[in-house]
Amino acid sequence: MTTDISKKGPEDTPPSSRPEAIKAIPVRHYGRYVAALLAIGAFAAIVYAFAQGDINWDAIPDNFFDDRILKGVRETLLLTFLSMLIGVVGGILLSVMRLSKNPVTSSIAWFYIWFFRGTPVLVQLFIWFNLGFVFEYVNLGPVYKDEWSDFMTPFLTALLGLGLNEAAYMAEICRAGLLSVDEGQTEASQALGMSHGKTLRRVVLPQAMRVIVPPTGNEVINMLKTTSLVAAVQYFELLRYAQDIGTSSGATVEALLLAAAWYLIMTSILSVGQFYLERYYARGSSRSLPDTPFQKIKANMLSLGNRSGVGH
Repeated sequence: MTTDISKKGPEDTPPSSRPEAIKAIPVRHYGRYVAALLAIGAFAAIVYAFAQGDINWDAIPDNFFDDRILKGVRETLLLTFLSMLIGVVGGILLSVMRLSKNPVTSSIAWFYIWFFRGTPVLVQLFIWFNLGFVFEYVNLGPVYKDEWSDFMTPFLTALLGLGLNEAAYMAEICRAGLLSVDEGQTEASQALGMSHGKTLRRVVLPQAMRVIVPPTGNEVINMLKTTSLVAAVQYFELLRYAQDIGTSSGATVEALLLAAAWYLIMTSILSVGQFYLERYYARGSSRSLPDTPFQKIKANMLSLGNRSGVGH
């Protein structure tokens, strides 16, 4: 005769034999606290030094919307857009030439990239600006003929110097994007009867954009800041107008801080645009898209609210 032994549940277990709850003690990172205190102290020292310095802070808001400053902002944005347009178009062309099986075109593209990436953009601007000492006239036959000094204006100098230099960097970015697409997809497209150009437009480029867009956004931001170099070739943009205001008013440092504030505003706006563009091209490649800044703020507010609720 067998007897059934009833199984005891957790509620039947004596309190003394139950395992005690684990008390998790967070690890204290004293190094982080020290680093934070040092950083706060250094920041406070810098702020105090500027606050005690002989700076006319009222000159910055007084000239913030000056007509010359606003014109400089427009010229800076225009030069950034046109230079990046030349850079992107030239970069795509150079990347295709670099990947070509034709040794002549690939060698030309390699030499172009080697030269423009290997020399400073300021030196290139000076070369374009001073080519009038070498060429007295620009002669394009029946199309155009004029003196070099009239042809190579400060605007054209800035546009060529920045745009052609940017094309060398964009060529490498585009080449990396094109190489990131698996060759099997190109072979499959050609097997379906698609031409090389159609395969490039409909299959390769849409996927390559995921690799091309992030560094291109960085190049746009970098281009906006690089436009300040064209002040050296007599082109009036934000920095040059700010320098003129500082010279006429005697507030040199204040005018430079004003220009820095405008550059920060423009680069911040471009950074937000870059984030949403990257988020758009991340569709299909990531299981979950990165949170937008507003979503991050909302999540942080909810987490703070939950913590305060738990504390009470």
